[in-house]
Amino acid sequence: MLKAEIFIEIIKNTPLISVDLITKNDEGKVLLGKRVNEPARNFWFVPGGRIFKDESLDDAFSRICQSELGVSFTREKTDFYGLYEHFYTNNVFNNDFSTHYVVLAYKVYLNNVLQVNDQHEAYQWFEVDELLDRDDVHPYTKNYFKERLYD
Repeated sequence: MLKAEIFIEIIKNTPLISVDLITKNDEGKVLLGKRVNEPARNFWFVPGGRIFKDESLDDAFSRICQSELGVSFTREKTDFYGLYEHFYTNNVFNNDFSTHYVVLAYKVYLNNVLQVNDQHEAYQWFEVDELLDRDDVHPYTKNYFKERLYD
């Protein structure tokens, strides 16, 4: 685990690389979590997390699935959804600098979430049309569904 002062310097000076999980159930609904931390606090957002230094993409993907969804998935059994960038004017430490993410999005299928973690106060399944109409769904999450058809 990084010390806070080191992580602050990383966020301040470099982009973070993360994995977002576009999670769909058998009914075609999409899983979103209500964020408790900045950036994107109090917004519904797809589950995901950052990749750690010296962590392979496969290991990061499995860890993020386990911590965000409570289920182990391997990257090879999912579909790559796309490469995205997220730019925020704030950061998790509420300091006066921005956060930049380079995001690898993957599509996974799941019917039940086994846990809620410390990044979300709740999870909820949404119809795509519903999440696109809501003000409390983050624009970056909406972009996953505006930019292409979700199959």
